Amino acid sequence: MEQITEVGKLPVRKPDAHKGDFGKVCIIGGSIGMSGAAAIAGRAALRAGAGLVRIATPRSVLPIVAAIEPSYTTIPLPEDEGGCISADAVGVVLRLTQQNDVMAFGPGVRVAPGVRQVLDTLIAQEGVRLVIDADGLNCLAKNTDWVERRKAHLILTPHPGEMNRMWDRLFREPMPQDRTTQAAALAKKVACTVVLKGAGTVVTDGNRVYVNTTGNAGMATAGCGDVLTGVITALAGQGLDNFDASVLGVYIHGLSGDIAAERTGQVSLITTDIIDSLGEAFLQHLKG
Repeated sequence: MEQITEVGKLPVRKPDAHKGDFGKVCIIGGSIGMSGAAAIAGRAALRAGAGLVRIATPRSVLPIVAAIEPSYTTIPLPEDEGGCISADAVGVVLRLTQQNDVMAFGPGVRVAPGVRQVLDTLIAQEGVRLVIDADGLNCLAKNTDWVERRKAHLILTPHPGEMNRMWDRLFREPMPQDRTTQAAALAKKVACTVVLKGAGTVVTDGNRVYVNTTGNAGMATAGCGDVLTGVITALAGQGLDNFDASVLGVYIHGLSGDIAAERTGQVSLITTDIIDSLGEAFLQHLKG
């Protein structure tokens, strides 16, 4: 595989640009008790430059998600008795794929029958650009035939535990110890971009590989992955291809964590500190 060491940049914005030039993105997430995950991803997408961010979330969760951030819009989804997205949401979600440039699925959704059915429908949509994270990956790990049905252009962002569950479902041989080998095998199997999170996050499309150099142990905190989902989704919405959006996304995400840790220390670092540092991270990277 080709080893990538250079991290790209977003193009400079034109003076007469409008929000439609920077991507319409929709994040499907949240459930009772997990509303913060969807909101975190949405806030991160805004800070990463998306022109328009929509959060599609279970109806009962929507007021909480909407109250956290006024700059994104919210869309209510039908829910089951447990407060998770229900199968009745399929029609709404399909309409959203026509209205947005990039979709993300997973932050805070939990694993439930309706959630799995909505995701199964999404991955079978031709031409949809879809970032899958968190319980979206755990839903995939419960299915046996999703790779054959995949038509969407996927970015998968597993942490090591999620990677292990997906590997056990998709491969017969034991998972290798080397993280680059793991990620490349999954990328080739699914024909997608894989972001294997952790110290030295690995990004690969099976042909190219990038190992991230930013980030610190303070980022081992709840919600950090939701920030990354929002950032990558926003960058993809601004026109970067899936691999380049993922490379820049993990670099900026880690750099934001480093900036935040300089201010708060690693022990006290929380997810919102990372979001609040995204602006400075983009400025530093733009200046080289």
